Amino acid sequence: MNSELIGDKVILSGEGASELYNIGYYGRPRGDTLELSLTEASYLFEREKINICLNQNSLDFEEFFKISSIRMENFELKYLVYKDLKERGYYVQPSSTDFRLYPRGIRPGEAPAEYFVHVISERKPLSLTELTFFMETAENVRKGILLAVVDEESEITFYVVKRMMMKGGMNPVDNFKGSGTLLEDRVVIFDSKLAKSLYNNGFFGKLLEGRLQLSLVESAYLLKKKIIKIVDRSGNLLSLKKFTGTATKIEPTFRMKLNIYEDMRNNRMVVKTGFKFGSHFRVYKEIESMKSHLPHSEYLVHTIPDDHVFLLPEMSRAIRLAQSVRKQMIFAYIKDKKAQYIDIGRAKP
Repeated sequence: MNSELIGDKVILSGEGASELYNIGYYGRPRGDTLELSLTEASYLFEREKINICLNQNSLDFEEFFKISSIRMENFELKYLVYKDLKERGYYVQPSSTDFRLYPRGIRPGEAPAEYFVHVISERKPLSLTELTFFMETAENVRKGILLAVVDEESEITFYVVKRMMMKGGMNPVDNFKGSGTLLEDRVVIFDSKLAKSLYNNGFFGKLLEGRLQLSLVESAYLLKKKIIKIVDRSGNLLSLKKFTGTATKIEPTFRMKLNIYEDMRNNRMVVKTGFKFGSHFRVYKEIESMKSHLPHSEYLVHTIPDDHVFLLPEMSRAIRLAQSVRKQMIFAYIKDKKAQYIDIGRAKP
């Protein structure tokens, strides 16, 4: 079946054109012709379903592959992903975000595509701006985003990317009053009654022999809520502005973390440090009691600036660790003064 390479498309005409479309939903019908993308044409050419000519000269597969790699950015990576999905039995069609992927066993026209697939090399940084653009494009047409990352050995890892609503079921804590003392990089509450109340009812801090040690973000949150007052070691009262200034000197990312911490706490979630998991927070929807120890948290949350650029090997490590301990990996940031959350998890198409 002969076809002609024109620009970044392969044009197929004749009876075979409609047959290819009807059987495999390859390309786009254009009157009496079928317009194939370079990835679709490569797949069919490699399987000897079509022949391709350029300026009336027949090309072999190697020649066509090299020309395609010049005419389409990341052609080889896109072809690897397209081929992988086709061999898994999916219907795949080109789109503005590389591909549209239909649910397994569903033909185009029977139901909408389920995902937009975006292909990227493990070596290429991915900006948060670019990622949110893909998300919004997909959300506008009620589709999900599947990120296909191709490593240096041409292995493909798929990630589902979706917006997350962080809501919990804890009762708010606002009827306790007391004070704490800033010591180095944490605040200590020595009043054992207040310490136990904050720990047992709001699961704040770490209870040690009747005193409560609070992290900087926990302390700032409770100070802002006017649940506690904070003094320095000399007994001087610290305002919220003074305390956050001091905390920012200790931890440069403090204000960013506090904004996310405050939003999750206000949405009735329990937020604890995620240091041992390599993230800023581990987060619980709800905790019924503290009789022995904390249950398993549902999420790991890492705060990032709104101009963040993901390095994919680092992102992969974070997600792999989260899933190995049965948690969802959430990346959180502030945009237009609102907290935003993105859930990124490994997928098995």
